[in-house]
Amino acid sequence: MSTPVRDRGAEHDSDDGGKGLRPGVLGLLSSVVIAVSSTAPGYGIAATIGPLVAISGIHSPGVMVIAFLPMLFIAYAYREMNRVAPDCGTTFTWATRAFGPRTGWMGGWGIVAADIIVMASLAQIAGSYFFQFIGADGLANDAVWVTVAGCIWIVLLTYICYRGIEVSARFQFAMLGVEAVVLLVFAVVALIKVYTGHAPAGAVHPALNWFNPFHGGFSGFSAALLLAVFIYWGWDSAASTTEETKDRTKTPGTAVVISTVILLVIFGAVSTAVIAFGGASSFVDSSGVGVSDAFAVIGNQVFGTSLGKVLVFCILTSAAASTQTTILPTARTTLSMAAYQAFPASFARIHPRYRTPTVSTLAMGGISILFYIGLAAVSSNILADSASAVGLLIAFYYGLTGFASFWWFLRRAPGRTVAEVTTRLVLPLAGGLILLFAFIKTVSSDYQVANSATKINLAGVRFGGIFAIAVGSLVIGVILMLASELRSPAFFRGSTLNADTEIMLVGPAPSPGALELPDSEERTVQPPLTEAELREAQERARRAERKPD
Repeated sequence: MSTPVRDRGAEHDSDDGGKGLRPGVLGLLSSVVIAVSSTAPGYGIAATIGPLVAISGIHSPGVMVIAFLPMLFIAYAYREMNRVAPDCGTTFTWATRAFGPRTGWMGGWGIVAADIIVMASLAQIAGSYFFQFIGADGLANDAVWVTVAGCIWIVLLTYICYRGIEVSARFQFAMLGVEAVVLLVFAVVALIKVYTGHAPAGAVHPALNWFNPFHGGFSGFSAALLLAVFIYWGWDSAASTTEETKDRTKTPGTAVVISTVILLVIFGAVSTAVIAFGGASSFVDSSGVGVSDAFAVIGNQVFGTSLGKVLVFCILTSAAASTQTTILPTARTTLSMAAYQAFPASFARIHPRYRTPTVSTLAMGGISILFYIGLAAVSSNILADSASAVGLLIAFYYGLTGFASFWWFLRRAPGRTVAEVTTRLVLPLAGGLILLFAFIKTVSSDYQVANSATKINLAGVRFGGIFAIAVGSLVIGVILMLASELRSPAFFRGSTLNADTEIMLVGPAPSPGALELPDSEERTVQPPLTEAELREAQERARRAERKPD
């Protein structure tokens, strides 16, 4: 039987999770704002409506609604697991406790890989829309200048994340406020023009059968479902900042559930308005491929040329906000992994003044830039495929979280009421199974070269770029996991984190004086005691008790 991991910092009066993060900074509203803005509603709709319409046509709003269900189910899994184990490692920590270190490590890697891959797409959108906003349309279509601008955005937003969670939260309030108002006004104006006859000739009135997501059959539905899941993705950022919230066992879980409902309203209303105004055919080209930017097709027609800049600014702020809230959870995931010795110890370093992960944050920004430049140098097609591949990685680690919740509570605390059994077992399992089905079905489909913009031929074997990026990133994760096991066997033995871990706090909190240290000085989280260290400490204590005064 494994020995419970003790908390080296338990004697310190701190509620920061022991990792050095600043506790009690975020309330419920701040957590909901971070969760919603992480999904980048404006960017998500702009980039996904075209491919979604190419698959499901006018029934795309129905797919949006159905995709809400597994998201809500997984949100409950996050809420329930966060109550018993509030740790910024989220899926990494919970899957380790439920299934063991190797499964947990891959869950953490799924978060890291998805975030790095999507950063390339976010940076591309931010760079392009920045030039459109300042009126430099020529540069907006120049691959080199867009890449340069995208990299600058990553640098700026990495710095904001580095400066502290308070700065990040204030930035998110401003960005989400602009985005939400513009999107809802856009939907209202578009629908008014449709019903008053001021929309283009292809406009159509919404109907109830638009919400039948199975119109194209189950094969098309699985691919469309992952596209819609990609739109919803990001609300789990609220759980990643759990150790920086007030009432961390309750607030983050409540925030993720509330945020999914808010997103359903935004996505349902805006997607219906967009398709009603433009008609499905406006978002699919002659070859049957969905357009990459739905708002570019109808934006000026809805708002007019004078207000078109407002919509451009909305997409720009959406991509910028999501870039920041992509860096935040990834840095905290790797911080948690390092604290439990599953990652190099340097990733656990905390800035003594800003109380943010230093190496984890800077590494996320730097690796994202290198990945973005690499994809942009290959082709714009593979950059487009990278955005589609993220859906598979999201289904992987969201689904794993659902299964972790089901398995953990089934063995330890299934619940005494119908509500508890439903939220701890039934809904997480259902969400995990839905995402597993979509993952398997879509991997099989994406293997075919016809379903990807990029065609890859490796030693005579041909497969699609989406399959290569998604499955390739998981294979890389397995290789890195094996290397980590050789380098740091304690975690993989279950010594630092296991099913019987009673206290999730690791390492002492910084003393008040530590906040006055020069900015160049950092603190590294001390890992929890291993089994051998714990036995040795217990033996020393016993010897001390037997020693006469």
